[in-house]
Amino acid sequence: VIIGSLTISAILVFFIVPLTIVFFIYLSNILLLIYQRNNELKADPLSDVWNSVRKTIASFWDMYARIWHGYELHGVENLPEGPGILVYYHGAIPIDYLYFLSRLFLWKKRLCLSVADHFVFRLPGLKLLLGVTGVIPGTREECLVALKNGYLVSISPGGVREALFSDESYQLMWGNRKGFAQVALEAKVPIIPMYTQNVREGYRMFKERRFFRQLYESTRLPFTPPYGGLPVKFRTYIGKPIPYDPNITTEELVEKVCKGKILFSFQTKTAVQALISKHQTIPGNIWKALLERFDKRRK
Repeated sequence: VIIGSLTISAILVFFIVPLTIVFFIYLSNILLLIYQRNNELKADPLSDVWNSVRKTIASFWDMYARIWHGYELHGVENLPEGPGILVYYHGAIPIDYLYFLSRLFLWKKRLCLSVADHFVFRLPGLKLLLGVTGVIPGTREECLVALKNGYLVSISPGGVREALFSDESYQLMWGNRKGFAQVALEAKVPIIPMYTQNVREGYRMFKERRFFRQLYESTRLPFTPPYGGLPVKFRTYIGKPIPYDPNITTEELVEKVCKGKILFSFQTKTAVQALISKHQTIPGNIWKALLERFDKRRK
Protein backbone atom coordinates (compact mmCIF):
# COMPACT_ATOMS: atom_id res chain seq x y z
CA VAL A 1 0.00 0.00 0.00
CA ILE A 2 2.81 2.40 0.92
CA ILE A 3 4.74 1.65 -2.28
CA GLY A 4 1.59 2.03 -4.34
CA SER A 5 0.74 5.32 -2.67
CA LEU A 6 4.24 6.67 -3.23
CA THR A 7 4.14 5.60 -6.88
CA ILE A 8 0.81 7.31 -7.46
CA SER A 9 2.06 10.44 -5.68
CA ALA A 10 5.18 10.52 -7.86
CA ILE A 11 3.08 10.17 -11.02
CA LEU A 12 0.82 13.00 -9.90
CA VAL A 13 3.78 15.25 -9.11
CA PHE A 14 5.37 14.60 -12.51
CA PHE A 15 2.29 14.67 -14.72
CA ILE A 16 -0.52 16.57 -12.94
CA VAL A 17 0.13 19.93 -14.63
CA PRO A 18 0.51 18.54 -18.19
CA LEU A 19 -2.71 16.56 -17.63
CA THR A 20 -4.41 19.69 -16.30
CA ILE A 21 -3.43 21.53 -19.49
CA VAL A 22 -4.95 18.74 -21.58
CA PHE A 23 -8.12 18.97 -19.47
CA PHE A 24 -8.37 22.75 -19.99
CA ILE A 25 -7.82 22.35 -23.74
CA TYR A 26 -10.74 19.95 -23.99
CA LEU A 27 -12.78 22.22 -21.73
CA SER A 28 -12.14 25.06 -24.19
CA ASN A 29 -13.46 22.89 -27.01
CA ILE A 30 -16.59 22.06 -24.99
CA LEU A 31 -17.19 25.77 -24.42
CA LEU A 32 -16.98 26.37 -28.17
CA LEU A 33 -19.44 23.54 -28.87
CA ILE A 34 -21.92 25.00 -26.38
CA TYR A 35 -21.52 28.46 -27.92
CA GLN A 36 -22.01 27.04 -31.41
CA ARG A 37 -25.14 25.14 -30.42
CA ASN A 38 -26.75 27.99 -28.46
CA ASN A 39 -26.17 30.46 -31.28
CA GLU A 40 -26.80 27.95 -34.06
CA LEU A 41 -23.58 29.00 -35.74
CA LYS A 42 -22.49 27.53 -39.04
CA ALA A 43 -20.06 30.27 -39.99
CA ASP A 44 -16.42 29.82 -40.91
CA PRO A 45 -14.46 29.21 -37.65
CA LEU A 46 -12.07 32.01 -38.64
CA SER A 47 -14.84 34.59 -39.07
CA ASP A 48 -15.44 37.45 -36.64
CA VAL A 49 -18.69 35.95 -35.32
CA TRP A 50 -16.54 33.76 -33.11
CA ASN A 51 -14.63 36.67 -31.61
CA SER A 52 -16.67 36.93 -28.40
CA VAL A 53 -16.07 33.32 -27.38
CA ARG A 54 -12.54 33.54 -28.75
CA LYS A 55 -11.95 36.43 -26.35
CA THR A 56 -13.37 34.41 -23.45
CA ILE A 57 -11.02 31.52 -24.13
CA ALA A 58 -8.04 33.84 -24.66
CA SER A 59 -8.81 35.61 -21.36
CA PHE A 60 -8.84 32.29 -19.51
CA TRP A 61 -5.47 31.20 -20.93
CA ASP A 62 -3.97 34.62 -20.34
CA MET A 63 -5.06 34.50 -16.69
CA TYR A 64 -3.56 31.01 -16.38
CA ALA A 65 -0.33 32.32 -17.96
CA ARG A 66 -0.13 35.25 -15.52
CA ILE A 67 -0.81 33.14 -12.44
CA TRP A 68 1.25 30.05 -13.20
CA HIS A 69 4.18 31.42 -15.17
CA GLY A 70 4.13 35.18 -14.58
CA TYR A 71 4.01 35.36 -18.36
CA GLU A 72 5.46 38.35 -20.19
CA LEU A 73 5.33 39.16 -23.89
CA HIS A 74 7.95 41.48 -25.34
CA GLY A 75 8.38 42.86 -28.85
CA VAL A 76 4.79 42.92 -30.11
CA GLU A 77 5.70 46.16 -31.88
CA ASN A 78 7.97 44.09 -34.14
CA LEU A 79 5.00 42.32 -35.71
CA PRO A 80 4.11 43.74 -39.13
CA GLU A 81 0.68 45.24 -39.69
CA GLY A 82 0.16 42.88 -42.59
CA PRO A 83 1.11 39.23 -43.19
CA GLY A 84 4.31 37.59 -42.02
CA ILE A 85 5.75 34.28 -40.88
CA LEU A 86 6.56 33.77 -37.20
CA VAL A 87 9.30 31.20 -36.55
CA TYR A 88 9.68 29.88 -33.00
CA TYR A 89 11.49 27.32 -30.83
CA HIS A 90 9.27 24.37 -29.88
CA GLY A 91 9.24 23.44 -26.17
CA ALA A 92 8.29 20.03 -24.77
CA ILE A 93 4.76 21.41 -24.43
CA PRO A 94 4.15 24.54 -26.53
CA ILE A 95 2.02 26.09 -23.80
CA ASP A 96 4.07 29.27 -24.16
CA TYR A 97 2.86 29.55 -27.74
CA LEU A 98 -0.74 29.22 -26.57
CA TYR A 99 -0.05 32.06 -24.13
CA PHE A 100 1.31 34.15 -26.99
CA LEU A 101 -1.75 33.53 -29.17
CA SER A 102 -4.07 34.48 -26.33
CA ARG A 103 -2.29 37.70 -25.44
CA LEU A 104 -1.89 38.71 -29.07
CA PHE A 105 -5.63 38.39 -29.58
CA LEU A 106 -6.43 40.31 -26.39
CA TRP A 107 -3.95 43.09 -27.11
CA LYS A 108 -4.24 43.45 -30.88
CA LYS A 109 -7.39 41.52 -31.84
CA ARG A 110 -5.18 39.59 -34.26
CA LEU A 111 -5.47 35.94 -35.12
CA CYS A 112 -2.23 34.14 -35.94
CA LEU A 113 -2.69 30.92 -37.92
CA SER A 114 -0.61 28.05 -36.58
CA VAL A 115 1.02 25.29 -38.62
CA ALA A 116 0.71 22.01 -36.70
CA ASP A 117 1.92 18.46 -37.19
CA HIS A 118 -0.52 16.05 -38.83
CA PHE A 119 -0.94 14.00 -35.64
CA VAL A 120 -2.65 17.00 -33.98
CA PHE A 121 -5.56 16.63 -36.38
CA ARG A 122 -5.98 12.99 -35.39
CA LEU A 123 -6.65 13.89 -31.76
CA PRO A 124 -10.32 13.21 -31.00
CA GLY A 125 -12.74 15.94 -29.97
CA LEU A 126 -10.69 19.01 -30.91
CA LYS A 127 -11.87 19.81 -34.43
CA LEU A 128 -13.81 22.97 -33.54
CA LEU A 129 -11.09 24.32 -31.24
CA LEU A 130 -8.45 23.83 -33.93
CA GLY A 131 -10.64 25.63 -36.45
CA VAL A 132 -11.52 28.61 -34.25
CA THR A 133 -7.91 29.11 -33.10
CA GLY A 134 -6.62 28.90 -36.67
CA VAL A 135 -4.58 25.69 -36.57
CA ILE A 136 -3.80 24.49 -40.10
CA PRO A 137 -1.92 21.47 -41.56
CA GLY A 138 0.53 23.86 -43.16
CA THR A 139 0.83 22.83 -46.77
CA ARG A 140 2.57 25.33 -49.01
CA GLU A 141 -0.72 26.23 -50.68
CA GLU A 142 -2.57 26.79 -47.39
CA CYS A 143 0.18 29.00 -46.03
CA LEU A 144 0.29 31.09 -49.20
CA VAL A 145 -3.49 31.58 -49.13
CA ALA A 146 -3.39 32.58 -45.45
CA LEU A 147 -0.62 35.11 -46.10
CA LYS A 148 -2.45 36.45 -49.13
CA ASN A 149 -5.47 37.03 -46.88
CA GLY A 150 -3.34 39.12 -44.53
CA TYR A 151 -2.82 36.64 -41.67
CA LEU A 152 0.25 36.05 -39.61
CA VAL A 153 1.32 32.42 -39.97
CA SER A 154 3.49 30.71 -37.37
CA ILE A 155 5.65 27.63 -37.68
CA SER A 156 8.26 25.79 -35.65
CA PRO A 157 10.71 24.21 -38.12
CA GLY A 158 11.85 21.78 -35.39
CA GLY A 159 8.28 20.71 -34.73
CA VAL A 160 7.57 17.55 -32.77
CA ARG A 161 11.14 16.33 -33.12
CA GLU A 162 12.42 19.46 -31.38
CA ALA A 163 9.71 19.14 -28.73
CA LEU A 164 10.63 15.54 -27.93
CA PHE A 165 14.41 15.47 -28.29
CA SER A 166 15.77 18.92 -27.64
CA ASP A 167 16.57 19.55 -23.98
CA GLU A 168 17.80 22.14 -21.51
CA SER A 169 20.67 22.91 -23.92
CA TYR A 170 18.02 24.46 -26.20
CA GLN A 171 19.40 22.83 -29.32
CA LEU A 172 17.57 23.74 -32.52
CA MET A 173 16.56 20.61 -34.43
CA TRP A 174 15.49 21.97 -37.79
CA GLY A 175 17.25 19.42 -39.98
CA ASN A 176 16.92 20.43 -43.63
CA ARG A 177 13.54 22.10 -43.29
CA LYS A 178 13.46 25.16 -45.51
CA GLY A 179 9.81 25.24 -46.53
CA PHE A 180 8.97 28.25 -44.36
CA ALA A 181 11.74 30.26 -46.03
CA GLN A 182 10.53 29.31 -49.50
CA VAL A 183 6.96 30.33 -48.62
CA ALA A 184 8.21 33.67 -47.26
CA LEU A 185 10.06 34.34 -50.50
CA GLU A 186 7.09 33.36 -52.66
CA ALA A 187 4.65 35.43 -50.59
CA LYS A 188 7.16 38.31 -50.31
CA VAL A 189 6.59 38.63 -46.56
CA PRO A 190 8.98 39.10 -43.62
CA ILE A 191 10.02 36.40 -41.18
CA ILE A 192 9.69 37.25 -37.49
CA PRO A 193 11.69 35.15 -34.97
CA MET A 194 10.24 34.31 -31.56
CA TYR A 195 11.54 32.52 -28.48
CA THR A 196 10.28 31.88 -24.94
CA GLN A 197 12.77 31.99 -22.09
CA ASN A 198 12.75 29.02 -19.67
CA VAL A 199 10.25 26.97 -21.68
CA ARG A 200 12.38 23.84 -21.14
CA GLU A 201 12.55 24.45 -17.41
CA GLY A 202 8.78 24.47 -17.23
CA TYR A 203 8.26 21.19 -19.08
CA ARG A 204 10.79 18.50 -19.92
CA MET A 205 11.21 15.09 -21.52
CA PHE A 206 12.89 12.05 -19.98
CA LYS A 207 16.62 11.66 -20.63
CA GLU A 208 16.61 8.06 -21.86
CA ARG A 209 15.25 8.60 -25.35
CA ARG A 210 16.91 6.17 -27.79
CA PHE A 211 13.92 3.83 -27.89
CA PHE A 212 11.44 6.69 -28.12
CA ARG A 213 13.52 8.33 -30.88
CA GLN A 214 13.41 5.13 -32.94
CA LEU A 215 9.71 4.80 -32.26
CA TYR A 216 9.04 8.37 -33.35
CA GLU A 217 11.12 8.12 -36.52
CA SER A 218 9.22 5.00 -37.58
CA THR A 219 5.69 6.16 -36.66
CA ARG A 220 5.93 10.00 -36.55
CA LEU A 221 3.84 9.86 -33.36
CA PRO A 222 4.96 11.47 -30.04
CA PHE A 223 4.93 8.60 -27.55
CA THR A 224 7.29 10.28 -25.07
CA PRO A 225 5.25 11.87 -22.24
CA PRO A 226 6.28 15.35 -21.05
CA TYR A 227 6.54 15.99 -17.34
CA GLY A 228 6.97 18.93 -15.00
CA GLY A 229 4.81 22.01 -15.01
CA LEU A 230 6.78 24.01 -12.46
CA PRO A 231 5.72 27.69 -12.24
CA VAL A 232 8.95 29.03 -13.73
CA LYS A 233 9.14 32.44 -15.34
CA PHE A 234 8.14 32.58 -19.01
CA ARG A 235 9.13 35.52 -21.21
CA THR A 236 8.38 35.46 -24.91
CA TYR A 237 10.59 37.66 -27.09
CA ILE A 238 9.53 38.66 -30.60
CA GLY A 239 12.50 39.70 -32.69
CA LYS A 240 12.90 42.34 -35.36
CA PRO A 241 11.42 41.16 -38.67
CA ILE A 242 13.74 39.93 -41.37
CA PRO A 243 12.36 41.75 -44.43
CA TYR A 244 11.66 40.19 -47.78
CA ASP A 245 14.71 40.45 -50.02
CA PRO A 246 14.30 39.43 -53.67
CA ASN A 247 18.04 38.82 -53.96
CA ILE A 248 18.35 36.34 -51.06
CA THR A 249 18.26 32.57 -51.57
CA THR A 250 16.28 30.10 -49.46
CA GLU A 251 19.50 28.74 -47.91
CA GLU A 252 20.74 32.22 -47.02
CA LEU A 253 17.39 33.12 -45.46
CA VAL A 254 17.37 29.96 -43.32
CA GLU A 255 20.91 30.68 -42.17
CA LYS A 256 20.04 34.29 -41.39
CA VAL A 257 17.02 33.28 -39.30
CA CYS A 258 18.91 30.51 -37.49
CA LYS A 259 22.13 32.38 -36.79
CA GLY A 260 20.94 35.92 -36.50
CA LYS A 261 17.58 36.25 -34.80
CA ILE A 262 15.77 33.07 -33.88
CA LEU A 263 16.37 33.77 -30.21
CA PHE A 264 15.87 37.51 -30.16
CA SER A 265 17.49 39.68 -27.51
CA PHE A 266 17.19 43.46 -27.57
CA GLN A 267 17.72 43.80 -31.32
CA THR A 268 21.03 41.95 -31.35
CA LYS A 269 22.15 40.14 -34.47
CA THR A 270 24.70 37.87 -32.91
CA ALA A 271 24.87 34.11 -33.37
CA VAL A 272 22.40 31.71 -31.77
CA GLN A 273 24.71 30.71 -28.96
CA ALA A 274 25.46 34.31 -28.04
CA LEU A 275 21.73 35.09 -27.91
CA ILE A 276 20.98 32.05 -25.79
CA SER A 277 23.86 32.80 -23.47
CA LYS A 278 22.47 36.27 -22.87
CA HIS A 279 18.86 35.24 -22.21
CA GLN A 280 19.05 31.65 -21.13
CA THR A 281 21.15 29.78 -18.61
CA ILE A 282 22.76 26.87 -20.49
CA PRO A 283 22.11 24.22 -19.49
CA GLY A 284 18.74 25.40 -18.25
CA ASN A 285 18.44 25.80 -14.50
CA ILE A 286 15.05 25.15 -12.90
CA TRP A 287 15.85 26.93 -9.63
CA LYS A 288 17.02 30.06 -11.41
CA ALA A 289 13.94 29.99 -13.62
CA LEU A 290 11.77 29.78 -10.50
CA LEU A 291 13.59 32.65 -8.79
CA GLU A 292 13.08 34.83 -11.85
CA ARG A 293 9.41 35.01 -10.85
CA PHE A 294 10.60 37.48 -8.20
CA ASP A 295 12.95 39.46 -10.48
CA LYS A 296 11.18 42.79 -10.97
CA ARG A 297 14.03 44.39 -12.95
CA ARG A 298 13.28 42.40 -16.11
CA LYS A 299 9.66 43.51 -16.41
